[in-house]
Amino acid sequence: MTTPFSFTFDCASPGTLSAFWCVALGYVPAAPPAGFDSWEQWFRDLAVPEDEWDDGAAIEDPTGVGPRISFLKVPEPKTAKNRLHLDLQVGGGRATPWDERWERVRATADRLIAAGATEQVVVDIDGRHDHVVLLDPEGNEFCVV
Repeated sequence: MTTPFSFTFDCASPGTLSAFWCVALGYVPAAPPAGFDSWEQWFRDLAVPEDEWDDGAAIEDPTGVGPRISFLKVPEPKTAKNRLHLDLQVGGGRATPWDERWERVRATADRLIAAGATEQVVVDIDGRHDHVVLLDPEGNEFCVV
């Protein structure tokens, strides 16, 4: 039996980071709790001060297959390399011809750079481009492979 799980990013701006990861993963903002038409309605119903509305956000896979991802506002900045990172597996794997695989990887990396990511490094293996290491808008490392 597996244990259900979600991922959580500590961050400075949950709304901004969740919007970026929606683009990167094809996710959607999490639906508000049952009985509420919007998160704002839920916040107001619980008397959450407006200046706290961006203290958290969540996104989810629209197909219901992937894990939910939460973003929580924390006061301290990121200070070190991630010990866990996401690999966006867009290339098709080693069975896909290199030129086709690299074209997919490069196109996805470029799309995410346009959405706010920063390219950190292109990693070569055996003299060929293999994957791209990017940073999300708050500096969290991830790979497009």
